[in-house]
Amino acid sequence: MEPELDLLAQRRAKLERYRAAAGDPFEVTRYDASHSAQAVIDGFAALEGQVVQVAGRLHTIRGKGKAGFWDLHDQSGKIQIFVTLDSLGEEAFNLLRETLDAGDIVGVRGTAMRTRMGEVSVQASTVTLLSKSLRPAPFGKEKDGQTWTRLSDVQQRYRQRSADLLVNRDVREVFEARSRIVATLRQTLDAAGFLEVETPMLQPLHGGAAARPFVTHHNALDLDLYLRIAPELYLKRLLVGGFERVYEINRNFRNEGIDTSHNPEFTMLEAYQAYADYHVIMELVERCLGNCCQAVHGSYQTTWGETVIDLTPPWPRVRLYDAVRAATGHDLEALAGDEAAREAAARRVAAEVEVHVQPSDGFGQIVDAILKKYVIPRTVQPVFITEYPVELSPLAKRSPGRPELTDRFQPVIGGLEMGNAFSELNDPLDQRVRFEEQARRAARGDAEAMPIDEDYLGALEYGMPPAGGVGIGSDRLVMLLCNQPSIRDVILFPTLRPDE
Repeated sequence: MEPELDLLAQRRAKLERYRAAAGDPFEVTRYDASHSAQAVIDGFAALEGQVVQVAGRLHTIRGKGKAGFWDLHDQSGKIQIFVTLDSLGEEAFNLLRETLDAGDIVGVRGTAMRTRMGEVSVQASTVTLLSKSLRPAPFGKEKDGQTWTRLSDVQQRYRQRSADLLVNRDVREVFEARSRIVATLRQTLDAAGFLEVETPMLQPLHGGAAARPFVTHHNALDLDLYLRIAPELYLKRLLVGGFERVYEINRNFRNEGIDTSHNPEFTMLEAYQAYADYHVIMELVERCLGNCCQAVHGSYQTTWGETVIDLTPPWPRVRLYDAVRAATGHDLEALAGDEAAREAAARRVAAEVEVHVQPSDGFGQIVDAILKKYVIPRTVQPVFITEYPVELSPLAKRSPGRPELTDRFQPVIGGLEMGNAFSELNDPLDQRVRFEEQARRAARGDAEAMPIDEDYLGALEYGMPPAGGVGIGSDRLVMLLCNQPSIRDVILFPTLRPDE
């Protein structure tokens, strides 16, 4: 028999032994713990000598003869369980010694005490097996001050997230921090008078971003639908309807490649404020991200790699063309001529600086490719990159006096695009022209171009107030604040290639 199968067989035999003597642990429906592990430790001065009940998973079982020490872990942390033949009684003590394994989940009733070594513990008087671990968990051992586990391969950790969370406390801490970050985003927006809403995940047209969608089919309606790439066009319909401050934190889906900063399914915050422009939204972004940093670290500082990043507002504002010129020496803003001439000139620049562009890319996409290669990866401290070309911003309002530019910005931190924001285009006539240009791009082979959304245009024709809006990638924000190099480290169950 293979070693792992032998261990499984041994554990099943222990389960049957326990069932015969004490009943089936899987029939237990509840256990009322009076305290968490950390609460017993923190409150020991008042709890010493008192009876407490704790519940959790056994990570280690030590001892022999008439006494033993177990490490019990719950979500709050770890506490030692002290078991003796005298405190449990001979029959129960022997049964537990013969049937318990690391990984088993137990409830313990006993007295809060401190051992001779000074460690706060619970001396067990009753132990209830709540769930038998039939597969050995890859618990680690302390070595040179570090915990080594048998689940160290990164891909296996992603594929076996339950085991990963079970044995790696630092992984659980990342997701606990993620929860605080998302809660802080909500608290910040709620305090600013925003209303949280929900918009469709299944949409008859994909829009609101430049991305390739996932397509599905609704059988009853015999209708193709798209998993949304962004909620933007629906949220702005709400501005038309009279809501003045709305936001949504939810999933988006984009049929794109997977790398350290992209996952096909990801979480996005989008917020829209009527009677505001992109300068107001910049301040909102500073406040949201600053509050999240304080919720995790207690200050505006976080560490990214080995670099300390300071999110103290205000952040610098840098024009896109100025940033590109500083990084490459090329003044893309000065390229003159009609659309074809500007595109040809931008292609020559891209070739000179060795940026790959697609045949269907227009001037704006070429500028964006240069930006992504030479500016964004080198931008570590927080910066707002502003004033994007109109070809690259089909939903953004044109800059006053500069119709070839838009009042748009992207917050860039740690070499990551953290979001996208602009003064919203509320002119239905200009929006139609932009959609028509998108349709021409789609005809030239751009799979990420937006379709013409007649329903959205109809909504705009009722009148949408001037507004500012922003989308912030929640996963990338967690990456930044938790110093995690891959988006898969901050998504509980990332999209993976099937295990071969």
